[in-house]
Amino acid sequence: MNRVIERAEFSRRAVTLGMGAAFAMSAAPVRATGALSGFHDVRDHGAKGDGAAIDSDAFNRAIAAASDAGGGTVVVPPGHYLCFSIRLRSHVTLLLMPGSVIEAADPRRHKGAYDLPEGVYEEQYVDYGVAHFRNALISGIDLTDVAIIGRGLIHGLGLDREGPAPRWHGIEGWKSPKELGLSPDAARRAIPREMAYEGRGNKAVALKRCRGVLMRDFTILQGGHFACYVLGSRNVTIDNLTVDTDRDGIDIDCCRDVRVTNCVVNAPKDDAIVLKSSYALNEPVFCEEVSVIGCKTSGYDLGALVDGSYRPSTYRSVDDVGVLGRIKLGTDSATGFRNILIADCTCENTRGLQLGAIDGGVLEDVTFRDINLRNPVNHPIFVRLAARNRAPLGNGPSKVRRVRFSGINVSGAPGPYACGVVGNPGAPIEDVTFVDVHVRSAGGGTGEDAGRTIPERPASSLEPSFMGTFPAHGLYVRHARNVMLKDVTFAVDAPDARPAVVFDDVAGALVDGLRSPHERARAVRSAASSDIAIGDVAKLS
Repeated sequence: MNRVIERAEFSRRAVTLGMGAAFAMSAAPVRATGALSGFHDVRDHGAKGDGAAIDSDAFNRAIAAASDAGGGTVVVPPGHYLCFSIRLRSHVTLLLMPGSVIEAADPRRHKGAYDLPEGVYEEQYVDYGVAHFRNALISGIDLTDVAIIGRGLIHGLGLDREGPAPRWHGIEGWKSPKELGLSPDAARRAIPREMAYEGRGNKAVALKRCRGVLMRDFTILQGGHFACYVLGSRNVTIDNLTVDTDRDGIDIDCCRDVRVTNCVVNAPKDDAIVLKSSYALNEPVFCEEVSVIGCKTSGYDLGALVDGSYRPSTYRSVDDVGVLGRIKLGTDSATGFRNILIADCTCENTRGLQLGAIDGGVLEDVTFRDINLRNPVNHPIFVRLAARNRAPLGNGPSKVRRVRFSGINVSGAPGPYACGVVGNPGAPIEDVTFVDVHVRSAGGGTGEDAGRTIPERPASSLEPSFMGTFPAHGLYVRHARNVMLKDVTFAVDAPDARPAVVFDDVAGALVDGLRSPHERARAVRSAASSDIAIGDVAKLS
């Protein structure tokens, strides 16, 4: 037992301090008596690292050896390792040495397959890629004290970018497995599209119901549908990752006590860093006590971050607006979000900051502070409450309250898309604060734009594309209560006929320290609203 503790302590120092420092600090008797057996080289277990042989079995043998020894570090030396499913275990660190590349094999080209999906329920309220975690390049379920660290590269070349659609009561014509007289698994297997994805992988790193997780320093290129997905886990640290992918970057779902720090995520075709509260665990679980600090997101072309070229992406998404790459809370929001901090981040050429609750959950006590948004392609800040309710029957209604934005600087925003806070009729968003928020947009709005009536879609998703051009050039607030704007600037590059701020069905608002291109009488417009207090308003030259 003492030797197991010695090996575990040495491995812990290696994770914290780096290999060289750990060797230097280990006691001479430990070095002399072979306690370095706590390290397991994948080549010693049969890995070739030649980019041709399938090395996942060797990886799994090394991980099993470390686990059987009571814990340890699995070392991946420089080389090109072609792999299917790599299965992490508790008390094991996967150390990716500089020069190491783990490439996701493609079952259409290589001999082998990924692990089959787990977790089949009567209703599946989430995308295929969120419902199943075994079918990933690197996966771990129900683990304790697990880490992936080092300067290596995970290349998800053989991973899928999409999968079958959700299966739930909100889909027209849907029938439950029980109604069909089938088990949930038999019902799933009766769907040809589901079976087409058997043996294929869709995530680079997938962790579910884990405790004590560390991911640090490695790079993910082209990470499949989800580059790094953590579900239902506790005490998670994700630090200094570089993610350059064409779907989701880092997903934190139904987790507690998570720190995402110093990560750079390029995701032109989906969300870069996204928090979710899905129903993937088949029970209601909050996403809470999460901080995202010192990160950068972008929407450059795939690979342009890793190769340093920062090539612009021509991607227009399904709404023809442009790239995504944003920081987001939602879309999945069956239970909700509590005590969330997003701070000291930069978002460049993305859809900015988006958050809300649309599946019957609660979003509350959320702070965004000290963030620079450069060249957002649509609404720089958008808060939404809706009633899609992709959740069990009776879930809801959604609630959004106590959201604060401070120290936000936006430059290069497009003219049509102002910031927005939009609830539902009879279901207002509550207690939203903008302090020290400064937005410069292209302007150019017309009188016709100023008179637009935004369509109501109470059951919409989080995406605001259907709303079109807002009747304000700075901030549009509808169906809300208790909104405060203090020390805010809404500047434009071209003359704009729209007010800076529009309140529509708002009960209680304070505007003080507003700077806009309009005189006081034209800077703020209210309709069907009450208790709107306007303090200091200054006209920009």
